[in-house]
Amino acid sequence: MARGDYLGEFEQIVMLAVARLNDDAYGMKIRREIESRTGRTVSLGAVYATLDRLTDKGAVKVRRDETAGRPRWFFTLTPAGTLALETAREIQSRMWSGLTLRRSKHKP
Repeated sequence: MARGDYLGEFEQIVMLAVARLNDDAYGMKIRREIESRTGRTVSLGAVYATLDRLTDKGAVKVRRDETAGRPRWFFTLTPAGTLALETAREIQSRMWSGLTLRRSKHKP
């Protein structure tokens, strides 16, 4: 990934799901992993659109597998994707370091 090519929140979540699933990261499993860990409902279309964008950025690579009877697309992080995730974590850590949030007295 190019320098300055920051990852969005959902891109990070998708990449983390891919990393957690290792060699079994395909669309539906990625979606389930995200939903179970975030409690957030996610459409399969959003997952695939994000995976396409991440593939274009060079953060993930895709391989087609037809051994299960029907074709499935499996995703893995590239070295550039791993570096981008680590950089995103470091940036967030630096931003949070020493910060104490005050709760507003007004309800949102």
